[in-house]
Amino acid sequence: MCGITGIFGSLKKEEFDSSIYKMTSVLTHRGPDDGGVLVDADNNIAFGHRRLSIIDLSIAGHQPMSSSCGRFTVVFNGEIYNHLKIRSELDVSGSGILWKGRSDTETLVAAFSEWGVDKTLKRLSGMFAIAIWDSNTKELSLVRDRLGEKPLYYGWSDGIFLFGSELKALRKYKGFSSQIDRNVLSLYMQYMYVPNPYSIFENVYKLEPGCILKMDITALSRPPNEVPFAPFRLQGLSIMQWYSLSDVAKNGQKDLIKDENEAVELLEKTLTESVQSQLITDVPLGAFLSGGVDSSVIVSLMQKLSSNPVKTFTIGFEENGFNEAVYAKDVARHLGTDHHELYVTVNDAISIIPKLPMLYDEPFADSSQIPTHLVSKMARQDVTVSLSGDAGDELFGGYNRYVWGGLIWNKVKWIPPSFRGVLSNIIQKVPVSAWDNIGSSLPKKYEVFSMGDKAYRMAHRLKIVRSLDDVYHSLVTEGYKEESLVIGGNSELKTKLNNCDLVSGIEESEQRMMLWDSLTYLPDDILTKVDRAAMGAGLETRIPFLDYRVVELAWRLPLNMKIKNGIGKWPVREVLYKYVPKELIERPKAGFAVPVGQWIRGPLREWADDLLDETRIQREGYFDSKLVKKLWGQHLSGRYDWTPRLWAILMFQAWLQAQIF
Repeated sequence: MCGITGIFGSLKKEEFDSSIYKMTSVLTHRGPDDGGVLVDADNNIAFGHRRLSIIDLSIAGHQPMSSSCGRFTVVFNGEIYNHLKIRSELDVSGSGILWKGRSDTETLVAAFSEWGVDKTLKRLSGMFAIAIWDSNTKELSLVRDRLGEKPLYYGWSDGIFLFGSELKALRKYKGFSSQIDRNVLSLYMQYMYVPNPYSIFENVYKLEPGCILKMDITALSRPPNEVPFAPFRLQGLSIMQWYSLSDVAKNGQKDLIKDENEAVELLEKTLTESVQSQLITDVPLGAFLSGGVDSSVIVSLMQKLSSNPVKTFTIGFEENGFNEAVYAKDVARHLGTDHHELYVTVNDAISIIPKLPMLYDEPFADSSQIPTHLVSKMARQDVTVSLSGDAGDELFGGYNRYVWGGLIWNKVKWIPPSFRGVLSNIIQKVPVSAWDNIGSSLPKKYEVFSMGDKAYRMAHRLKIVRSLDDVYHSLVTEGYKEESLVIGGNSELKTKLNNCDLVSGIEESEQRMMLWDSLTYLPDDILTKVDRAAMGAGLETRIPFLDYRVVELAWRLPLNMKIKNGIGKWPVREVLYKYVPKELIERPKAGFAVPVGQWIRGPLREWADDLLDETRIQREGYFDSKLVKKLWGQHLSGRYDWTPRLWAILMFQAWLQAQIF
């Protein structure tokens, strides 16, 4: 796990030297063990790299790294889990490679030399963001892994092309324009994150998951006029998909597994192989354990494959209704892991909040960023690599919205649109606390955590939904068409959620939701949260559910093998119950929530008051100050729960305060 950055353009050598060293040094937290730069001013290219040593801790893994033939130069962030298999294939092919070390980077450059970039990518199993310079064709390629585990930003500054693992690297380039894109800010206020391929800054983008960007010197004069969604072609510049999750999902649905026993056996086998491949490391390794289905099954398989107790790490909360650490402890005790736990207090949160803008580089409003960073810091004291149970929900139907979305629409679709507004008002007349009591008193399998928040969110959207897809969009966004929080912003920018072609051919609404989540929420929220939170602590995270073989198997399962009797992740549960008793797992899904709504009314009140001050908001000019004041007042009264919107505003305000323009 590392940090990469680079410059492509016509600069003098001293300008390359000055810029690339600054851009690289700011990524030291991603790679505290080693660093290197390479400047080739004759070819208009410079690379920078920071290394977190995981496999082959020697100097033989130093980057930037060039192939023995001299054609390819690479900087690479991530892990190639099957690189030893690839080495064996290269050895058998008679390529005559004299290996200098055991790093997966050396395997990569050798494979590029033997098979070329495109063919090599198809063979890789892993997580990665790679920059490749081909000195023969004078072409720069940027590559991102299949599902978007590793980040990669790129953009232009006065005709110079820049790229990096994090935005802070690009911002270190002299003359970089930190112009906030107000249209993207509007998107952020809807999604609570900045969706790909956008970034918060104009002329800077995220490379989409499963894509490869190729460019030569002719493409450097100016950024493209249109947003470069893949596929994208401009003279000297192209962005193409080398892996399409949409195609995988559609093809999988045409080749469904019919037998339940076969499905469970295949899942256990494939997931075990994924976990086993991700246990390879030269440094201490452990796992996050929440006590939920996904993390518990990963830890169960790890413990099965290990002769020693697996180190596991859990975060708990002092507030009632938010603590799941007790369940994690029960699972850990049953499996016999070496378990560590940390209880988060308000003071812990307060200590982390000032660091969030630098950790995330962009406004980011998933409040579970706080415990994720805290558990990463705790884990880093004992291990350098931690496995995670992320992505099980998106692949196997774990989110409540997959069940509740259809139930809600079946009730709502018969109500004339003119009466939906009336129903919305009725819902909001019931206090949040009363809705929470209703949610907790439902039968156990239907019990809803924080029902008040969910009810209020739905009430505000009843007026605009016209289909089940609309219901889904309303559940995963926070924006309201009738209100404009962002001054001068337009929330109608194209995103993947606007592109129905991505899910065309997926008949069941629940499966469409899972695919949309996997294309948007997973890479842009979940994986972004985990990457920045962990790398900010110098910790590598690995996600076995995102092995492409597990993903492709998941899309061969019919809906009735994912969601049974209103409960998701059936095959994952069946695997888990071979290792952990059902009674230790079955309970309402809570997620990695933190009580920020309570905190900003209480111990964080002064911090929030300062950032939401009407005069300050008006002076900065990004938000409608009167509307912000209204939302804040309603939230403080306890009548309305505006936690998601207010946290998004607060995270932007804190991020803005930390910027030096």
